[in-house]
Amino acid sequence: MVKMEDVALRARVSTSTVSHVLNGTRKVSPQTLEAVQQAVRELGYVPNTLARSLARSRTNTIGVAISALSNHYFSETVHAIETECAHHGIMMLFVDTHDDPEQELRVVRALHHRRVDGILLAPSSDSGQAALAYLQSSAIPAVLVDRLAARGFDQVGVENRESTRALIAHLIDHGHQRIGMIAGRRGLSTTEERIDGYRQALSAAGLAFDEVLLVNGESNSESARLAALALLALPSPPSALMAANNLMTIGAMHALRDANIAVPGQMALVGFDDFDWADFFLPRLSVIAQPVHALGARAVQLLLQRIGNPDGVRQSERLPATLRIRNSCGCL
Repeated sequence: MVKMEDVALRARVSTSTVSHVLNGTRKVSPQTLEAVQQAVRELGYVPNTLARSLARSRTNTIGVAISALSNHYFSETVHAIETECAHHGIMMLFVDTHDDPEQELRVVRALHHRRVDGILLAPSSDSGQAALAYLQSSAIPAVLVDRLAARGFDQVGVENRESTRALIAHLIDHGHQRIGMIAGRRGLSTTEERIDGYRQALSAAGLAFDEVLLVNGESNSESARLAALALLALPSPPSALMAANNLMTIGAMHALRDANIAVPGQMALVGFDDFDWADFFLPRLSVIAQPVHALGARAVQLLLQRIGNPDGVRQSERLPATLRIRNSCGCL
């Protein structure tokens, strides 16, 4: 069996230097790094990850607490997290929170008891402060994903306000003055930020905010279908709709189909979240596309940094989204 000492001998460095290279615990010169890596390749050295993790009191495992089973966007995020974990040689334990604050706290506690090195969490809502308090009181390395809800944590999410403002401004440029928004659950930071962007676009165009055109749902297709039907039933209905996520966009499309309203001929429709089949619907959907894979990867990177440096300065990052114009908004 090839040992670390064999690698050190082949690379002509000390055993401690090999250890630092393999564990990333100290910077070495590019020449030394290449010599050690080449020796590892030539000798076929396989590190004893179990022994290393025990020596550092780590399990090389992270916990992921996200409501993903009913949310295509979060399912893709979890897949991106898993891919990045594999790249770093660590395992991922995933538990669905179902966007329930009580379940969220149970999940965080369970992951902690299983000795994960850190936790990635998409907070359920403002009422879910118990899980955040537990993470802080237990000094668990954690990164908040997508929903940037609290100070004192590393966080990574998507830029919501400007993205929504740009999407609504695009509808206004098409001549729409009554634009309905089917927003997600109140209390989620993503919901509040997208509503802010909606209102900012109206204000910038000199259009008054009409509260009856803003309807909140439960971030699922049926809730959005009912919300869209309520907007269509108004004495002065909107001429355009924006849905706050992919499932809600599908629900809005369902309502428009049931009402025999043609898109975009009679009603423009746009959404937040791109998804695999959005470009294959008729009409093709104009949406805000979120950088799902970059989000998942960056969340893992931030968590590994926090695990390695528990007392470092907390980081809060926003990743830019992309406006994908197709033809459900009226563009040809």
